[in-house]
Amino acid sequence: MNYLSTRGDPTPKRFCEILLEGLAPDGGLYLPAAYPQVDDATLTRWRGLSYADLAFEILSLYIDDIPAADLKALVAKTYTADVFGTEAIVPVRRLGDSGLWIEALSNGPTLAFKDMAMQLLGHLFEYELGRRGESLNILGATSGDTGSAAEYAMRGKVGVRVFMLSPHGRMSPFQQAQMFSLQDENIHNIAVEGVFDDAQDIVKAVSNDLAFKRAQKIGTVNSINWARLLAQVVYYFAGYFQVTRSNAEVVSFTVPSGNFGNVCAGHVARMMGLPIKHLVVATNENDVLDEFFRTGTYRVRKGAETHETSSPSMDISKASNFERFVFDLLGRDASRTRELFGAHIERQGGFTLSADEFQRIAGFGFQSGKSTHADRLATIRSTWERHATMVDTHTADGVKVATERVEPNVPMIVLETALPAKFAETIREALGREPGRPAKLEGIEQLPKRFTVMPPDVARVKAYIAEHTGLA
Repeated sequence: MNYLSTRGDPTPKRFCEILLEGLAPDGGLYLPAAYPQVDDATLTRWRGLSYADLAFEILSLYIDDIPAADLKALVAKTYTADVFGTEAIVPVRRLGDSGLWIEALSNGPTLAFKDMAMQLLGHLFEYELGRRGESLNILGATSGDTGSAAEYAMRGKVGVRVFMLSPHGRMSPFQQAQMFSLQDENIHNIAVEGVFDDAQDIVKAVSNDLAFKRAQKIGTVNSINWARLLAQVVYYFAGYFQVTRSNAEVVSFTVPSGNFGNVCAGHVARMMGLPIKHLVVATNENDVLDEFFRTGTYRVRKGAETHETSSPSMDISKASNFERFVFDLLGRDASRTRELFGAHIERQGGFTLSADEFQRIAGFGFQSGKSTHADRLATIRSTWERHATMVDTHTADGVKVATERVEPNVPMIVLETALPAKFAETIREALGREPGRPAKLEGIEQLPKRFTVMPPDVARVKAYIAEHTGLA
């Protein structure tokens, strides 16, 4: 299986090369040269497999440069009941007669769906670096959950350092504590004085400096890393199998989305042949993606226009994974993709699809909707009162939008984003009670914290990385 760049770089790459690389040299994102197709016989064979076995089957279609026995062992080590709390790994529960189901993706170490992919990435990185006798410095940006999931997956891993950027003061206290309380020597937290997009822009700028990237051995765990997105494809299949009895049935998924990585995995699953009718993108007040799917205009907001909300992991105005979908939407026209995501965004702050391009969206099954703080509170309240189910703020955005899009006889699966404990302040506002949390995380906000505050300055971040790798 070869991988190509959305912006046309002609160099063929294998999985383990892009695993450690992140962005392509031309600034594009990697995708497989073609999506493997899954037929009815394959779906039948996969139905009833354990999560780990299902993951191995799907990953094997994309990874041919890791021996099958080694890949199977890595996957089996990742998806266990000890790590994810249940043999099902991603159990699905029904919300009464609403037509909605919630797929539980947040039972991992950091109580967020990012663990589903990040735990696998930790094992893949350690395996490949050990095989090469090399080390890697991971650079990432987080609006809340990616950072802690990456750090918990990479802490103590041989040959790996993590440099994680986050928007200073814009995460929930629980999210901050999860990251900043880690004392492992290979973990470095940088709090950027700005919004998430400022941090993300720094990561992209560093990744685009090929000389620095190679000298410092920079890799990424953000959702621009194809390996992470690939791991997320698995739970779409797992959710489908749990709510259907035959392959003739279709389902829809609603996905709370800011960076477009989670729902992009659903797009990949649908392109492979999973019977998905609709992929519903649920945004918060930062509605860049909702605006695009309604109008065909993608308008990046500046930092001052990015709202600080009660679903902070979606406080994003530049969706870094979005380019992958648009590449497919444009018939994999790398030149047009490069024009839109390069020149148009740099000069105009966004782009508008042609009428013909906009009409193609319907063929990919996408819909969208928006949720506000008031909607969030009402949804948390009604979901608790009607179904005795407590949801976090991001999942509430998903439930709100899903309720507007549910269709008769088509199960609507909402992807759970995190556990309510991570956003206790809003849960208290909605329900007047504290959300439960695992005993091992009690009092985490009071633990000593270790982080560095820095202005949104690419040169400063580069200097910090060089200083702490000993490669200055």
